Amino acid sequence: MEKWIKRLKSWQTTLLGVIAALVLILPQLQAVLDADPATVASWEAIATGLGMLGIGAVAKDGDKSTEDVSE
Repeated sequence: MEKWIKRLKSWQTTLLGVIAALVLILPQLQAVLDADPATVASWEAIATGLGMLGIGAVAKDGDKSTEDVSE
């Protein structure tokens, strides 16, 4: 885990991507896991959250150059 954190050079965008994904996915997981069959999860929101997570993981911070990130 520590090795992965050291490789993480754009931690700000990754953190924002994780937060955005959690905001979208957690309410949908609650709808999936509750005992009420009337509540239905929005699979579109789950897919959007996973997309936000992916974008946050691969995007670089605005204050970093390409050379900084590729080192």
